[in-house]
Amino acid sequence: MYPPGMMGWLKFGHHHAGHGHHDHDACGEVHAGGEGPVGRLRDWHERHAHRGHHAHHDGPDAFAGPEHDGDVGAFGVRRPLRFLSHKLELEEGQVAELAAVLNDLKTERAQAAVDHRRSTSAIADAIAGEALDAAKLTAATSERVKSAERLRDAVEAAIKKIHTLLTPEQRGRFAYLIRTGVLSV
Repeated sequence: MYPPGMMGWLKFGHHHAGHGHHDHDACGEVHAGGEGPVGRLRDWHERHAHRGHHAHHDGPDAFAGPEHDGDVGAFGVRRPLRFLSHKLELEEGQVAELAAVLNDLKTERAQAAVDHRRSTSAIADAIAGEALDAAKLTAATSERVKSAERLRDAVEAAIKKIHTLLTPEQRGRFAYLIRTGVLSV
């Protein structure tokens, strides 16, 4: 059971959270301070309201804007450039280089997705006939393997380039993000 008044406060907070700001004086709200769970929640909200409605996340989605369509980016996060530049504290030059690397990787992943759909269709065509078309099946699965190998090579190249542009401290943070599953490769 929630404390009295908490549901109204939560509704009010969710209504204004998407605006990225909170003007308590304009709405006539009385500040309760840090007393009890409601006050602590209100205090937390006041400290984080300026960050937008994703402020309650501390993971990859913390940098996803509402305009994003839900696709996952190059390293398993929605906004990999923004996420990595924040987590690794990149300088402007590093951000520009990382943007080029991630753009290349995004292109390769998109091509791999097209290849996968194409091979899926070819596999279905091989199965659809009276007899299994073994040659068509072999060609389709071979193309799928080649596509996966091209994507693997692109990921390796991207990681090598990223390793080169990072400082030793940033490499440690990058490795930590991968090791803990925050980033996926």
